[in-house]
Amino acid sequence: MTDKEQMSLFDITPSEIPLVELPHAEGSAEAPPAKKTARSSKNISPAISNTVPVSEQFASLDALREVACNCQKCPLAPTRTNVVVERGDRNAKIMIIGEAPGEQEDLSGLPFVGKSGQLLDKILESVGFDIAKDVYVCNTVKCRPPNNRVPTPVETNTCKPYLLEQIRLIDPKIILLTGATSLKSILAEKLAITKVRGQWYEWEGRLVMPIFHPSYLLRNQSREQGSPKWLTWQDVKAIKAKYLELMGADSVVGDDEEF
Repeated sequence: MTDKEQMSLFDITPSEIPLVELPHAEGSAEAPPAKKTARSSKNISPAISNTVPVSEQFASLDALREVACNCQKCPLAPTRTNVVVERGDRNAKIMIIGEAPGEQEDLSGLPFVGKSGQLLDKILESVGFDIAKDVYVCNTVKCRPPNNRVPTPVETNTCKPYLLEQIRLIDPKIILLTGATSLKSILAEKLAITKVRGQWYEWEGRLVMPIFHPSYLLRNQSREQGSPKWLTWQDVKAIKAKYLELMGADSVVGDDEEF
């Protein structure tokens, strides 16, 4: 398969992605009637460290999930349908961190299962990743912000200990940050995602790369050189090559001869 043909595997439009028979997380609730959205706090909470005190660490991901699913610490708790903790392989070497659950994620209890998530899966599969075995997916916050707004600093920092514990317990070799919110949460990077995407960072002994959020690609369908989709194709090839390098396998990723 040529490079151009591989990239076309995720050349899809929003209308082509079905949203039927979504998976549901174990113990997730059925969708209740629509709730009134609460006003979000405008307070700015201080940034927290990148480590969780030993006394507050979780013994397992199951223990983390149980506590997170009953969390009432921030203003998002009253308006959620489900707490959205994780999907994927807990032994995966690649962790993908998104922003926050959307409507479909809130209903299903799983991250990245709506249109953006299905596109993300296609992007990863286009270079041969096995979605069921190679990746673990989560978000910076575990509850849906009303109307899909950006999480506030209070919400992000309140939820960050859960995220840091997921990173510690999964122990990935590579972390992918999809979009500006996860970029700021982990790297505290103030530059725009367009300036830093595709760059490798070292964070807490791990390799981290910011990439465009799949929702951005859904809004930008061009495959011309320099377009968001073209840039993401370069990024995902680099990610696969680095993954194979770290795993001790030969790196065989398509060249750039055709687009």
